[in-house]
Amino acid sequence: MIPPQGIYYECLVEQAFKQIRVPFTRVQVSEPNSPKHDLMVGSDRISLKTETGKGTRSNSISITKLCTTEREPWTAEGLVQHTVNHLSRNEHMLMLRAVWDEPVIHYQLVDIPVTLLRRIATADIQLVGRRQGRKSLGADVFDEAGKVFHVHFDGADGKCQIRGLLTDRCNVLLDWDLQVAD
Repeated sequence: MIPPQGIYYECLVEQAFKQIRVPFTRVQVSEPNSPKHDLMVGSDRISLKTETGKGTRSNSISITKLCTTEREPWTAEGLVQHTVNHLSRNEHMLMLRAVWDEPVIHYQLVDIPVTLLRRIATADIQLVGRRQGRKSLGADVFDEAGKVFHVHFDGADGKCQIRGLLTDRCNVLLDWDLQVAD
């Protein structure tokens, strides 16, 4: 049993909203690989993410591609501005997570607060790593309660990544277990 990812997950979410049949609510899917939202339900723009690998941790969330930031100049200010602009295109980020604890997969449907991710704008972004060529940048992101996550701008592939986002700082909408067949 492999948890759904990518367009399969997006299709499941689209069908779920359509099955709800909320009166007069339009459900519209965006073009694949578009820089805007993945799904619009009524006037709410939703970004859909998955975290389903065997390394998924129950207490922290990783987003391997918050957005693509392949822009020049490759500066902290430019990357942060691009990411904050990307986040402003969504009201919600809905993530399906699969935490493997064989013989069980523990699923979580999580609403990640976009306002929390926007705290990237307050981070002290610095060069990280020893990569040759375009250097990666990153920083821990804090709020009044302490560290919330780490943001990483990968110099190799131009992606903005989130690491170690505390699950308890997000809204777990639903969780359930699935027994893995032998």
